[in-house]
Amino acid sequence: MECHRISPVELPGTTRLYFSFLSDFERVSEFYSHPPTANGIDAAAREIRLEDSVRRAVVEVLRKQNLAFGADDATARNLDRLRDGAVAVVTGQQVGLFGGPAYSIYKALTAVHVARELTGRGVNAVPVFWLATEDHDLAEVNHCFLPKRGGIERLDLAVSGVADRRVGDILLGEAVHGLTAQAAALLEGSWSEEIARWIAEAYAPGESFGSSFGKLMTRIFAGRGLIFLDPMSPELHRLSLPVLLRAVKEHREIASELVARSEALEKAGFHAQVKVTAQSTLVFRVVDGQRLALRASNGGLAAGSKTESLGDTLKALEARPEDFSPSALLRPVIQDTLLPTVAYIAGAAEVAYQAQTSLVYKKLLGRAPVILPRASFTLVPSTVSNLLKKYNLDVRDILQGRHKLRARLEAEALPQALSARFDDGEQAIKALVEGLREPLTKLDQTLLGALDTAAEKMLYQFNGLRAKAGRAEGFRTGVLNTHENEIVAALLPNNELQERSCGLLTVLAAEGPELLDHLDEHIRTGTGEHCFLFLDPPAK
Repeated sequence: MECHRISPVELPGTTRLYFSFLSDFERVSEFYSHPPTANGIDAAAREIRLEDSVRRAVVEVLRKQNLAFGADDATARNLDRLRDGAVAVVTGQQVGLFGGPAYSIYKALTAVHVARELTGRGVNAVPVFWLATEDHDLAEVNHCFLPKRGGIERLDLAVSGVADRRVGDILLGEAVHGLTAQAAALLEGSWSEEIARWIAEAYAPGESFGSSFGKLMTRIFAGRGLIFLDPMSPELHRLSLPVLLRAVKEHREIASELVARSEALEKAGFHAQVKVTAQSTLVFRVVDGQRLALRASNGGLAAGSKTESLGDTLKALEARPEDFSPSALLRPVIQDTLLPTVAYIAGAAEVAYQAQTSLVYKKLLGRAPVILPRASFTLVPSTVSNLLKKYNLDVRDILQGRHKLRARLEAEALPQALSARFDDGEQAIKALVEGLREPLTKLDQTLLGALDTAAEKMLYQFNGLRAKAGRAEGFRTGVLNTHENEIVAALLPNNELQERSCGLLTVLAAEGPELLDHLDEHIRTGTGEHCFLFLDPPAK
């Protein structure tokens, strides 16, 4: 499979902070604990301190969780390695319907890849995936997009009466049966029956968004040793209690320092991903089933309409730590209270979080992992690859937006003979202008500006005529709209990168699990490159 690599700066929406993190780390080094390099990994490994009692207790919880997900011997062996002293390469994501967007799988695959690389160079490492089951943003996980012929299809799971509840608490219900059948109907290829079975077994009415996601991902990553962690476990909450207590006790000081960090980021020309105020804490509390932000209020702490003293909140936290959970800025620190994390595999937004979280790491944990960018892919089906060749398109043309893509299509749609005449005409105009340059220079050099302006206007009008001719040809044949829609639906669905919108199940059905091997081969640790991977045509 052919791979065309794109620098992160060429991707739409790449922030200055993310690009600087990857290409000019010195400029942002004050906001991060380690550079995203081999030296950074080695430094993070030397800092790891995790009591054996905590390590073993966490592993026992993970054994039960992964057994429930259907884990195989490869995961069991990695749990043994984790118990016996291995470091962890960690990533995580929201538990989206049917695996969520493809980048969830790319993050997990990057963790597997990096753990294997580190082990190969003498740093015993295992991959771990943190399931974001304590998140309460149902709208982020109750749907997915799956590619189909000529476009994409959105699948939604309607769940009522669960506002602000943790998604790991929400059961899928009977409505999921219709969705699993709908998803199965979109699968084509030699693996379609197997993957339809995975979906049906994982997404059953009695499962939650978290357990179903864990079961499906366990099947996708069978044999790769990936360990899944569900943070809703009461045992894990108890093990991370000391850090949660400090986060609540010291909330004023932490908020003040985070506000100052946000100001420092903005002064340096960057942005703060998470807005923090003097009233913010880094903790959520479950009240009557709802996950609500804990905030400073009238000398005490409030969650929704429930307000109590700091002392009473701390007593409640000690009595039932499972009713409290970390915010986006505290979650990584809780993660590394439980795990010997040497590296965290992050998306661009998470890299921005870390510019703030590094401060919390230093204050509450005294160490931090290296942050590495996840692998990034756009998968180009052979049918779309043929269209790119037909219209002489580069993958970068797709990233410039639909308007510019259409202009390229129209320009390339002209019959060959007419296109050649336009090429000749353009060259003739340029030759005419250049032929006038010398005599005009001798006559009056001030006329050269007028000459260049005239040339610009002539070429603009001429190429405008060419575009109109291409548009007329497109209308005449009726094929340009079809081809444009096919390219955009496949490579830039919903006007965003494919990996951020579409799930991977339909491609897995066509390509089989060996697709992950092909993706793995093209991962370059720490680069943040985006790879347009051209899929081979299906075997006949």
